[in-house]
Amino acid sequence: MSWTDERVELLKKMWGEGQSASQIAKELGGVTRNAVIGKVHRLGLSNRATTTTKSDAKAKAAPKQEAKAAPKTAAPPKEPEPKPVVTPARRQIIPAGQPLPPQPSANEISPEALAKVSEVEKKAKKISLLELTERTCKWPIGDPATDEFWFCGLPTQAGKPYCEAHVGVAFQPMSTRRDRRR
Repeated sequence: MSWTDERVELLKKMWGEGQSASQIAKELGGVTRNAVIGKVHRLGLSNRATTTTKSDAKAKAAPKQEAKAAPKTAAPPKEPEPKPVVTPARRQIIPAGQPLPPQPSANEISPEALAKVSEVEKKAKKISLLELTERTCKWPIGDPATDEFWFCGLPTQAGKPYCEAHVGVAFQPMSTRRDRRR
């Protein structure tokens, strides 16, 4: 299926009429709903407002009819103010190559474990992603957006993806996590 000028014009017309992507795909034939959505996006067609239901249309029409019956000296009925849309809070997205903000769990890691990790990282094999196996520590070190990024590569602890030092940092006892919540 190719997007001919006629098909694009029909798509624009139906989209402007408020028809759904599924309805448009069915009418055009040989194209999926997702293809219609993609084409609408590439054409830069505006997002449509949500369609009103029949009960919404009746509710809006009723005050207009009452206004005609009322004497001319009466003030027109006020429409209710639209309620502000509340969007849920989102976590900040940090682009690659940017430093991460301080992590709350870093403060709870024991100084002994951190010292052990820094000693182990000096002895690490510094392997790349392609060199990882099931027996090598998969602890990432550095910024993935730079050439100085590598994995620990030391032998893993049985049943864990990391070496002994990194297991001590990654897997904290349940009681420690429970105490943090309080």
